[in-house]
Amino acid sequence: MKHKPLMSVLTLVMINVIAIDSLRNISMGANYGFSVVFYYLVCALMFFIPSALVSAELATGWPQTGGIYVWVREAFGVPTAFVVVWIQWIYNICWYPTILSFMAGVLAYIISPELANNAWYMLTVVLATYWLLTLITLRGMHVSGAISMVAAIIGVLIPLGFIAILGGVWLFSGKPIQIDMSVKSILPQISKPGDLVLLTMVMYGLVGMEMSATHAQEVKDPQRNYPRALCYSTIIIFVSLVLSTLAVAMVVPAKELHSGVGLVTALIEAFTLFLTAFHLSWLMPIVVILIVVGTVGSVGAWMIGPTRGVLVAAQDGCIPPFLQKVNSNQMPVAILIMQAIICSVISLVFLVMPSVNSSFLILSDLTSQLALSGYIFIFAAAIRLRYKRPEVQRAYKIPFGNVGMWVVCVAGIIASIFIVLIGFVPPSNIAIGSLKFYEGFLIVGFVGGYLIPLVIYKLRKRSWRIKERERNLLFNNPN
Repeated sequence: MKHKPLMSVLTLVMINVIAIDSLRNISMGANYGFSVVFYYLVCALMFFIPSALVSAELATGWPQTGGIYVWVREAFGVPTAFVVVWIQWIYNICWYPTILSFMAGVLAYIISPELANNAWYMLTVVLATYWLLTLITLRGMHVSGAISMVAAIIGVLIPLGFIAILGGVWLFSGKPIQIDMSVKSILPQISKPGDLVLLTMVMYGLVGMEMSATHAQEVKDPQRNYPRALCYSTIIIFVSLVLSTLAVAMVVPAKELHSGVGLVTALIEAFTLFLTAFHLSWLMPIVVILIVVGTVGSVGAWMIGPTRGVLVAAQDGCIPPFLQKVNSNQMPVAILIMQAIICSVISLVFLVMPSVNSSFLILSDLTSQLALSGYIFIFAAAIRLRYKRPEVQRAYKIPFGNVGMWVVCVAGIIASIFIVLIGFVPPSNIAIGSLKFYEGFLIVGFVGGYLIPLVIYKLRKRSWRIKERERNLLFNNPN
């Protein structure tokens, strides 16, 4: 039997960087000024690195299709696993309107900047783009996967590197900056809990290492090389996000970041200021196109993964037959269509909130809370499986035995719980309209996210289980 070629450390590093690096959260991090360095460092130590280490051990111990669902099922059983994979699916649905509204804001900047604060414009662009991407995804992974990978590289990594370079040139050329960059300003000034709300989105910007962890066993000598890849990835991601975030914070005034559309358009405004100052305004349309392409690629890259996770739960009879339907390209057509419908309904929040900024914030907040709450189960599963299934061979194991596992997982659990709780606190510097609606939306969204899968599981029937032949068609198909 022909073995797959082993993956190089460089290849795994690139997979990690493409999966994590994002333009969307830069504007949020810029609100913290120079102290964003401190926040990113804490988030990396308390969550990013722990999640990567845990995902690597679990992925090399249980490498079969299903990822998070399989890990949690092995630790806590089918009901808990179904809830967790459902949460992973739902938080991505909440994320799609935020990333696409960011794209819409960027696009508006060259069409007509006033559109960036127009709720109907935002809603139209979000829905049109999402439904178009759904149709492309239904064509199969060979189409959507190739498009997503190329788009992510040219539309995320290039703009990130470019704005970091522009920021460096701006700083060292002695031009005025909008933030204090003294050593003492690295430590944050926190006067009330609301000052920490945007930290939820900074943390969410580091979610996703479980995607690349599935490749850990494909690396030569994973016990040695996976930590190396993780170390290099962490440095690249940390430096790229910090430098690009500081570049925005240096030129965009804080009052504009807090304004009606600041969270959505701050990145493109920073590019405009840089390119105008350096007499490179002719590059602006190219930058916009790159960002739009990168956004579309990011959405496309994430669109099928979580739906596949829900479909894997179908083999244990967790979802009704009508949601198990796949098309000729072996794409879960029913789940993708239902996903698009739910995304459309959630996007209506743009018509309810007082500004695009507040709509962007509330959806990002809910996304972060749901995502981080799911990681609590992953960390707990890793601890439990060390004791429940010690005989399972893991190509990579967190060092220092069970003590090392406890230290890593407890750090991740504490960080995740903190983000979930702080997310319910309204921000101190952004107008959110009705406090009751803001907190009610988050509470209903969070509680509903967990109640719905429990109800579905309670109502399940034996006939929902996928038969062996159908299972092989679904999970062994090359698409």
